[in-house]
Amino acid sequence: MLIAGNWKMFKGPAETREFFAAFEPPDGVDVVLCPPFVSLAAALESGRRIYAQNVHWEPQGAYTGEVAAEMLRELGVDGAIVGHSERRQYFDETDETVARRARTALDAGLGVIACVGETLEQRESGDMELVLKIQVEALAFAVGERPGFAIAYEPVWAIGTGRTATPEQAAEAHAFVKSIVDVPVLYGGSVKPDSAEDLLTQGDVDGALVGGASLDPDSFASICRIAATIPS
Repeated sequence: MLIAGNWKMFKGPAETREFFAAFEPPDGVDVVLCPPFVSLAAALESGRRIYAQNVHWEPQGAYTGEVAAEMLRELGVDGAIVGHSERRQYFDETDETVARRARTALDAGLGVIACVGETLEQRESGDMELVLKIQVEALAFAVGERPGFAIAYEPVWAIGTGRTATPEQAAEAHAFVKSIVDVPVLYGGSVKPDSAEDLLTQGDVDGALVGGASLDPDSFASICRIAATIPS
């Protein structure tokens, strides 16, 4: 089971070192941390698996503010998140650019967690499966089923809101994603220690992409301990 922590735009290098000094995850669970770009080097000092929060599809060029896959590889980073809903919402990411980022990262030997999910309006209008189908098929066409590739289902209405999909809602969405492409599917959307067990014990849930709860070493370690007790 994969438990990934997405720190978003929190924790510079000093706070990153403080986190890892206090973070004690259990054995038996695959743990990944995703700090901001400026804190990648500090995070790598911990010896743990580290992913970036984004990666560009070109090897180099006039792309101010972007970072290439080979640059991350040289640094020692193991993978990258692509297509997080905040990237789609605030930075105009599209299904095409997310798929290109995923393909380039995998070709470079990086792992990828590609994010998909619907808004509250889309869910309430009955378009959840249509939205997921479009997003996941774009990834499946570009990437297929490759080692190191995982999808994170993150209902946009549950990110940073404190709301969490019910276990049944998560299981339904995960099963639908897996009907399109057979890869590990993580749940992301306000995962906390008190909701983790109910979500992670669902049959089609292969782990979690944790946001705010991953910023505290004890809280994140608690989620990892819960995951370690769930049979694979």
